Amino acid sequence: MPLAALCDKVKPSMPDHSTLMKSFYFKGQRTLQSVMGGGAWRSGLLAATTLAGLFSLTVCAQQADQQQADQATPVVVQPGAPGQPTRILPPSTRATLPPRSPADVQFMQGMIVHHAQAVEMTALMASHTQNKNLRLLGARISHSQSEEIKFMKRWLDARGELPSLPMQDMRGMDMSMPGMAGMNMPNQTMLMPGMLTPKQMKALAKAKGAQFDHLFLTGMIQHHNGALIMVKDLFDTAGAGQDAELFNFATDVDSGQRAEIRIMQTMLGAALPKT
Repeated sequence: MPLAALCDKVKPSMPDHSTLMKSFYFKGQRTLQSVMGGGAWRSGLLAATTLAGLFSLTVCAQQADQQQADQATPVVVQPGAPGQPTRILPPSTRATLPPRSPADVQFMQGMIVHHAQAVEMTALMASHTQNKNLRLLGARISHSQSEEIKFMKRWLDARGELPSLPMQDMRGMDMSMPGMAGMNMPNQTMLMPGMLTPKQMKALAKAKGAQFDHLFLTGMIQHHNGALIMVKDLFDTAGAGQDAELFNFATDVDSGQRAEIRIMQTMLGAALPKT
C-alpha cells in the first residue's frame, strides 16, 4: 500500500492539534476560575473574621472601661436601722463631721499644752543624764507626744477651732510654759491635772545624774496620771467623747500612759499605787 494511502487512514484517528489546544485552554480557564473563586471566598471569609474580631475587641475594651469606671466610682452604703435594709447612696454623697461637744475641743486644746510640758521635760535628758534606759524612755515619750500634738492640731483645724485654749480658759495655767510668758492672768499657780509646777520644773532643770533620774521619773508619773484624769473627765462629761477620732485618741492616750507609768514605776523601784 502506498505510504500516502496509509497516512490517510491514520490521520482521522489522530486528534486535531488545534482541538487539543482549545480543550486545554477551556479546562485551564475553568480551573483558574475555580481557584480564583475559592481565593475570593477565602478572602471574604478572612475579612469577615477580621471584622468580627475587631468588633469583639471593641466590645471587650468598652466592657473593660466600664468595669474600671465602676471600680473607680465609690459605693456609699448607709447601714439601716435595726431590722431595716441598708441603702446605696449616690456617689455625690459627702461625709460630714459629727457634732462635737465644747468639752471635746477643750480637751484637745488642753492636752496640747499638757503634752508640750512632757516634751519639754524629755528635752533635758541629753545634758542631764547618762541613763540609757531612761533616755530610751524619754525618746519614746517625746516622739509619741510630739506626733499626738500634730494630730490634735489637725483635728482642731479641721473643725475650725484654735489649737490653743481661749483666754478665759487659760486662767490658772503655768506661765512658765513656752509661749505663755508675759500673759497677765490671775491665779497663775493653778495648773492642769498632773502638770509640774514652776518650782518642780526649775528643780528638774538644775538636777544632774541620779537626782535628775529620780525627779524625772516621779515628775513624769505625776504628769501621766494627770493625763488619765483629763481622759476620765472627758468621758464623764455628758455628750463628750462621741467623735470617733477623738474617742480612739483618748483611749489610746489612756492605755499608752498607763503602760508607761508601769515602766517608770519599775525603773523607779518604788511600789507606787497603780491607777
